[in-house]
Amino acid sequence: MRALVLLATGGLMFACSFLAAGGPSEDLAARARKLHFSAIVLDTHADTPQRFLFENFDLGHRDSEGHVDIPRMREGGLNAIFFSIWAPTSVNGPRGVKRALDLIDTVREQVRSHPRDLELATTAEEVRRAHAQGKIAVLMGLEGGHLIDDDLRMLRIYSALGVRYMTLTHGSNTDWADSSTDEAKHNGLTPFGKSVVREMNRLGMLVDISHVSDKTFYDAVAASRAPLIASHSSCRALCDVARDMSDDMIRALAKKGGVIQINYNTAFLSQELATARRAIDAQVNARDAEIQKRFGENEARIIREQERWRGQLTAEGKLPKVSWEKIVEHIDHVVKLVGVDHVGLGSDFDGSTMPIGMEDCSKLPRITGALLAKGYSESDVRKVLGENTLRVMAETQRVSKEMQASEGK
Repeated sequence: MRALVLLATGGLMFACSFLAAGGPSEDLAARARKLHFSAIVLDTHADTPQRFLFENFDLGHRDSEGHVDIPRMREGGLNAIFFSIWAPTSVNGPRGVKRALDLIDTVREQVRSHPRDLELATTAEEVRRAHAQGKIAVLMGLEGGHLIDDDLRMLRIYSALGVRYMTLTHGSNTDWADSSTDEAKHNGLTPFGKSVVREMNRLGMLVDISHVSDKTFYDAVAASRAPLIASHSSCRALCDVARDMSDDMIRALAKKGGVIQINYNTAFLSQELATARRAIDAQVNARDAEIQKRFGENEARIIREQERWRGQLTAEGKLPKVSWEKIVEHIDHVVKLVGVDHVGLGSDFDGSTMPIGMEDCSKLPRITGALLAKGYSESDVRKVLGENTLRVMAETQRVSKEMQASEGK
């Protein structure tokens, strides 16, 4: 019973009568811990590089702010992470390219500075090798197709530097793809946009459809020879916002062999919060604009100040509280819809407001405990924690080799 109490956090109480496969309920906490810390726990989206660039933040030290550092990654069993190479869509053209290259450099420097803890990885095999050595695998994903500046050569350069996925759009349309949060301009992907997807396939880069419009999503599914990912999206059936995926989209993603990695951002988890937020949009947008003006290009500080502002709104009762169990609800929705092979974890750490009980990456074992408590098998929990994403990475690499081999014929 004491083990159950240890795992019962944020309002989720595990029933005393639960019988887990392989042991009685009082063994659940021990089973969850053993499973979690032996698994590859792979997060496909963290915005921590903003802190590297603008604040000279060192991952090696436990920090009182933010969501990710090496001590808390060790504490939470987070042993593989895609750091997001992101800039707002207002930072574009040559300036956007420079920002992306600067961010890539900061990630690589973190790896160089912490060789005992971190290992740069670009393939599923390299992630597994790092894990076997007791290191944290560091990967990179480019967030926002505007950062290639409409040039496939830049895509190839990013790939050569170790970037292994690209989110086709961010908050606004690119010149070749429509975003989920902008007015449609292209009716999905343009012919050039489809060539971007094909080149990503050839390079072995994961095609990421988080942030894209519904039409762009379906165009990308049709254009890609490899499975796709949604690196940090949640389920529209549970929270009706444009950034989340509809059930039909999740089915299409799964049919292609892809994975939706659930976003922990409270705005994408809770319908109650999304509804309350719409009622005060003008107030929130005005304050966000004020924060952006105050801190200029320091995106790391802007993100944290906006998070504090939303926390204040919650404390005042203007926005409802959201608990970490919502993450598990979204995972479970995907599993019931398309099976356990098509869902993973994409936190949006250091880029958004986290739910109560998932304040940083040290709290990740709660997800494993909750899934076991729901009756998930240990092998299925491992799939959710990271194996599904590794499978898509391996398949994408296989497609890349096949395409490159055919070029030489």
